[in-house]
Amino acid sequence: MTSSISSLSSATIQTQVASYEKTLELPVTALKNEITTDKAEISAWGSIQSSVSTLSSALSGIKDVASINNRTATSAQTTIATASATNSAATGTYTLSNIKLATGQSIYSALQGSAGATLSGGAGSMTFTMKGGATETVAVSSASMTLTGIAAAINKQAGGVKANIVTAASGTRLVLQSSATGSAGAFSVTGTGALSRFSYSAASPGSETLTQSAKDASLSLNGVPITSASNTLSNAVNGLTVKLAASGSTSISVASSPSSLSTALSQVSTDLNKAISTIAGQIKYVSSASAAKASAASASASTKSGPLLGNFTATDLSSQLMSSVSEAQASGISAASIGLKVGTSGAISFDSTSFASAYAKNPKAVQTLVSQIYTSLSTVTKAAIGSGSASTGTIGAATAGLTTTDNSITTQITQMTKIDTALINNLLNQYATAESSQTSASISQAYLSVFLSSNSSSSG
Repeated sequence: MTSSISSLSSATIQTQVASYEKTLELPVTALKNEITTDKAEISAWGSIQSSVSTLSSALSGIKDVASINNRTATSAQTTIATASATNSAATGTYTLSNIKLATGQSIYSALQGSAGATLSGGAGSMTFTMKGGATETVAVSSASMTLTGIAAAINKQAGGVKANIVTAASGTRLVLQSSATGSAGAFSVTGTGALSRFSYSAASPGSETLTQSAKDASLSLNGVPITSASNTLSNAVNGLTVKLAASGSTSISVASSPSSLSTALSQVSTDLNKAISTIAGQIKYVSSASAAKASAASASASTKSGPLLGNFTATDLSSQLMSSVSEAQASGISAASIGLKVGTSGAISFDSTSFASAYAKNPKAVQTLVSQIYTSLSTVTKAAIGSGSASTGTIGAATAGLTTTDNSITTQITQMTKIDTALINNLLNQYATAESSQTSASISQAYLSVFLSSNSSSSG
């Protein structure tokens, strides 16, 4: 609120108006301070909501313990075969012997000059006949009758045969390969026009050279003979996928493993600790003596009490988060026994070694306990932040209430300011009127004095 009172000549009047103006401003200032406090609380709740939301996301990693992969597959010779396992794979050792890899057919042509040179013989077609009898025909115009154009036409069709060009000092060759491994990938070629030079069959290879025959992979798995068109065995053992890399023999060991669940629980521990720490920072108490020790230059939020000091909702949220872990028990084991501990300061820690040890002794009990911890923490976080995109939880209610209050206070301040301005203006008008009247009276008195003085002189 500002007032123009410089025109008033009386210093006393100016002092009185300024004093009155400050008196009127006191309740407005108090209301503005209340808004500042409320905004600090809203910001504090925002920080808490963010940390709890992050925790909620981490909880999805332990939501369905049964679906988390708890199997590992280890190959004795990774250069020969590697493997991966799902929960359905039975634990044990699988011996793979006499491995022979699946291969695709590969042939190459006679030297043809450069890759861009036009082949004589005009437009033509190339028909591939697969082992099963299916045929694929690729037509090439005379304008595209180069090794480059032929390979592009074959690969564009993306069928059972793919083409490459190999260039050496002596010339260029067209290489044809089956798109997939296995005996079913064997093929013959029938060409017309300029493409007749690439005709090939096992009985009549022509100018083509066979470098690799199409064969299925073969091996013995625990003594049982197996063949596969692919070098990836997905159905030989339920839940086990084996990728063959070279001929030879090796063994695959499938064991129970807590690593995936341990990693997910570790993330929950980290985010839970951050959430509890965030709340602690917003509800902490710093004595006036401690705050006074901080210099003005280094004073920060860390040297002040939190904006939510004494707030029951925030304090209770922290307590519920901690108790979801500290009080968790199932099948005779506790959270602490699986490496998830709450320290004296409220900090959450996770020991993967302790978890692995507990899991090895009783995996089902550990899974049951983790599921219980998930349910408890999920209930707390949903109550705090709501579910979905709507902020329907206790945090949303708290911030909404503060926002409503601030909006009401802002309206009140606006109304009070208008009234105070009117009061000040009215007071200034009264002083101005009084000053004007006083000035007129002084002038009249001066004229009267002159008149009386004049009459007195005339009488003498």
